[in-house]
Amino acid sequence: MPVSSPVPVLEIIYRDADLVAINKPHGLLVHRSFIAADTSEFAVQILRDQIGQKVYPVHRLDRKTSGVLLFALNDRMNSLMQMQFQEGKVEKHYRAIVRGFTPDYLEIDYPLKRDDGVVQEAFTAFETLQKTELDLPFGKHPTSRYSLVDLHPTTGRMHQLRKHMAHIFHPIIGDRPHGCNKQNKFFKEHFEMDSMLLHAREIKFVHPDNQNILSISANYQSEFGRMLSALEFQI
Repeated sequence: MPVSSPVPVLEIIYRDADLVAINKPHGLLVHRSFIAADTSEFAVQILRDQIGQKVYPVHRLDRKTSGVLLFALNDRMNSLMQMQFQEGKVEKHYRAIVRGFTPDYLEIDYPLKRDDGVVQEAFTAFETLQKTELDLPFGKHPTSRYSLVDLHPTTGRMHQLRKHMAHIFHPIIGDRPHGCNKQNKFFKEHFEMDSMLLHAREIKFVHPDNQNILSISANYQSEFGRMLSALEFQI
């Protein structure tokens, strides 16, 4: 009989009577999906079994995105927190490694089209934290340039950050299908890296029960940290 791989233990980064947050690993689906029939592990089920009670994901992260993922522990809190996300009352910050040297600060106001053809407003601001240039030729260029950016979306459209960064020609490294296939191949060959370098670093919101401002942050996953070092970012 085939030996099943052990179920991962999720890193819990916040918990109270009504909420729990994890640092979601890259590659883990939040919940069961018909578009990913190739996996049997989901954050919802793993966390439920790990803490021994039902959990409700109040927002989503792409399978390829790591970082802060928040769950409610009851129906009441689930409704309250989903409302905050839908009304744009949750401040979200992501970190990404992207191709090229990005502007120090930029606001991207660029509507995005859903799969059903509906066009939705979408807004992302970002700040460049660091830039790096390696003595590795890429294409016609004698060196390779990358930026570490802090992304702050104020809307929550499907693949918004990935599409917005591709739109300004600074795609997120490891992104498929919105990224740069040549860069992705370059990273696979030089660094044996095929993760997407997008990490949900922090969320901030008013706790519905005590009205305190709650900030939850997640450390970089190991692969993101490895690439920060490999690309010589000073972190």
